[in-house]
Amino acid sequence: MNKDSLQFLETLVNTPSPSGHESRGLRVWLDYVDQFADETYSDSYGNCVAVLNKGGGPRLMLAGHADEIGMTVNYIDDKGYVYVRKLGGTNPAITKAQRLTIHTRKGPVKGVVGSVAPHLMKGDSSAKASPQMQDLFVDIGVSSRKAAEKVIRVGDPITLNDKFEILRDDLVIARAFDNRVGTWAVAETLRLLKNSKTKLNVEVCAVANTMEEVGLFGARQIAYSLHPEVALVMDVTHATDYPTVDKRQHGDIKVSHGPTVTHGNCNHPEVIKRIEQVAKKLKINLQHEAISGTSGTDTDAIFWTRGGIPSGLISLPNRYMHSPVEVVSLKDLEQIPQIMAGFAESIKKGEKFKVKI
Repeated sequence: MNKDSLQFLETLVNTPSPSGHESRGLRVWLDYVDQFADETYSDSYGNCVAVLNKGGGPRLMLAGHADEIGMTVNYIDDKGYVYVRKLGGTNPAITKAQRLTIHTRKGPVKGVVGSVAPHLMKGDSSAKASPQMQDLFVDIGVSSRKAAEKVIRVGDPITLNDKFEILRDDLVIARAFDNRVGTWAVAETLRLLKNSKTKLNVEVCAVANTMEEVGLFGARQIAYSLHPEVALVMDVTHATDYPTVDKRQHGDIKVSHGPTVTHGNCNHPEVIKRIEQVAKKLKINLQHEAISGTSGTDTDAIFWTRGGIPSGLISLPNRYMHSPVEVVSLKDLEQIPQIMAGFAESIKKGEKFKVKI
């Protein structure tokens, strides 16, 4: 991965963007992608679009959600301790004893999630080792509600403080690969297409959409307004190559063995077939996943928009998802924009993706 692309990834991941409060990360994304796009813009809810080859056809939407899981201030008690609600699939068990930041109108406020020392636990207190979200309390270093309300208020979003790090070789650790890697990939796809010598027929709309973690809302909004003829969605998927995960239930997906494609339901068979053809041409190994219901990604919202948008999901294997220590492979990640760019360049003028009957 080149230096600029790696720096862009690190900056994206380290920039707090909890669901419904994505503007900081979206500004980073727009500032980077502007150099590769014919135009960039955002809609009323912050979904951002970068367009290349405007006026081409068909219109291809490349989507990655810009938000991350987090928390929000829900209640402040008389002693100034802060209680929270979750934004998305935050796991309270791994949130205890963590450093965090409350993002306020006046700037960031530091805090820690309180944790009872094991010496002080007795009787049924040990059950609190697996708390509910309402059991968590945040210490911001004040001693009264009045003092707390001078710096924070109910509704302020919260993120954990963990940052991007290289683990070893091509493996990296971060808090929010889900799904800052998606916004990274669609931006990098524009970079590849902008610098490519291959004639591009399609209009490419790279999208960084909002509020996926709380209901796929941004994808629904922007897919409806863009009305693309075909869409590729990039998100993370569960790697199952570590202890305690049952492959019989969750499949066999490995980090550093290539991106995945998903088969079934929201994934249009002709779109998936084209992805496979492009990957084969590029000599990129694909891993395969099956779904029998929904994918849990923005693909679910996009494919049923309007009369149905042919869509395909490409995923990055991710160990320890929805934790402060998500682990992914840079090699796997770098291959995804290559596939997306190849997919875009493969589309003929006016081509339509239809199920063959």
